[in-house]
Amino acid sequence: MTKAELIEAVAKDAGVSKADAEAVLRSFFGTVTAKTKKGEKVAWPGFGSFSTTKSKARTGRNPQTGAAVKIAASTRMKFTSSSTLKDALNPKKKK
Repeated sequence: MTKAELIEAVAKDAGVSKADAEAVLRSFFGTVTAKTKKGEKVAWPGFGSFSTTKSKARTGRNPQTGAAVKIAASTRMKFTSSSTLKDALNPKKKK
């Protein structure tokens, strides 16, 4: 799904204009980015939570040449899905 398709789907589902849907989505993603950048966890019950993890600097390999490459330490975004979302994605089959 592209950004335009997401905006269109949200606008239709919520009964608002595409501009309003885009503004809300932009605000949501901006808030998640700002809060996690500060080290806070952003959770939406029934969906999941966004947080950050730190990765240490390490040495990797260039797959083409095999030469050692330094990989800098970085902060990564992490999403953990809730059990409700996992259950919705993986319904239990009746036996």
